[in-house]
Amino acid sequence: MKRRLLFGLIILFVCGTSLVFSQPIPGNLQNNRYYLESVRLTKLAQESYEYGDYDASANYAAEALRYAQLSDEYVALQLKIRETEDAITAAKSRIDWADSIGVSQTYPDEYGVAEQAYSEALSFRQGEEWDEAIAAAYRAVDALAFVSGAPVLVGGKPELPARYTVRPWAVSRDCLWNIAGRPWAYGDPHKWRLIYNANKAKFPNPDNPNVIEPGMVLDIPSLQGERREGTWDPNKAYEPIR
Repeated sequence: MKRRLLFGLIILFVCGTSLVFSQPIPGNLQNNRYYLESVRLTKLAQESYEYGDYDASANYAAEALRYAQLSDEYVALQLKIRETEDAITAAKSRIDWADSIGVSQTYPDEYGVAEQAYSEALSFRQGEEWDEAIAAAYRAVDALAFVSGAPVLVGGKPELPARYTVRPWAVSRDCLWNIAGRPWAYGDPHKWRLIYNANKAKFPNPDNPNVIEPGMVLDIPSLQGERREGTWDPNKAYEPIR
């Protein structure tokens, strides 16, 4: 019975430390003090088992599992904190950009929503309410997603971007639907297929328009014969397509 228990505990330990997280874990998080202790205890459990001391082996294995669980909880917390910091940084960058082009004057309602959401994100972070902080930071980004300043002119005519570099979902919520809906694209998310058809060969799976990857450069084809050139620049303000 104790032998079977030992084997079961070690199997659970291996599964628990290798399958909990679907994303790669940075080495400095993986090799935390709880994980290292669980590895040490697992080795003692194996050695005790080989020496025939099954009671000690089972006790070591149980402790190894306990520390493995503590390691999983520690890693999950640190990943959540990092996600929170990334979201708040994205919100702060967007608000700084809005300040630089006077959005508080041209879009006071949207700016007010963003500022309030950003303040809430900071408060939630202070209170270690990570999910709430992330959601609030995203609200700040979303509130300013479609604002613009004075349009950039090229040769006296409004400039619209001909290409767009996909950004991480956590920063900009990029998908074809959202990209097509942005004023400098088409201002209509239903026209996402225009972007898809123009870039299908670039997709990881050309038959699946739902999967785009950060760093992909998408062509934004002309909709109404409008002039497009260059790559979308977050520091520029574009006149919405008409």
